[in-house]
Amino acid sequence: MSRTAQVIRDTKETQIRMRLELDGTGQYCGNTGIGFFDHMLEGFARHGLFDLELEVSGDLHVDCHHTVEDTGIVLGEAIRQAVADKAGIRRYGSRILPMDEVLMLCAVDLCGRPYYRSNIVFPTERIGEMDTETIQEFFYAVSYGAAMNLHFKLFDGGNSHHMAEAMFKAFAKALDEAVCLDPRICGVLSTKGTI
Repeated sequence: MSRTAQVIRDTKETQIRMRLELDGTGQYCGNTGIGFFDHMLEGFARHGLFDLELEVSGDLHVDCHHTVEDTGIVLGEAIRQAVADKAGIRRYGSRILPMDEVLMLCAVDLCGRPYYRSNIVFPTERIGEMDTETIQEFFYAVSYGAAMNLHFKLFDGGNSHHMAEAMFKAFAKALDEAVCLDPRICGVLSTKGTI
């Protein structure tokens, strides 16, 4: 069974086409127009072993906000569609990930209820062409699009690039664990019988 999703979002601000395969090999093919953002998305795909194809055209003449946030909305929707009824998945995932001086925790619950929490404050306003405040907007949008609980906790900070990279990689590893199929799970992992 192929756990894939294709999502299209067209607005006056952005046009996005995405294909996500949860059981991939870590391939990324895309261009958002924001170099650092592409670097982060490539790391997400590679370390989560997801295949991600992405076409984005956004109003970068304004700033990078709409492009980053709307890509998060689409990724969240793709995750939600790809896990479908969530039968057999582990549901929860977490990862503590070191990135040089940075130590980052990400925890995920694919529970059907969106919630985002983070204690991260970046020491710089930009990384390349990307405003660091949009990184929080991206993950907030992912959590709502996917209807997941998504938490980040920074234990040790430092360089903004390292902090952002640790977020994307820790999220990839936590999500990979959460979507993993476990043959011991019959139906969905919930006492309610639905998630």
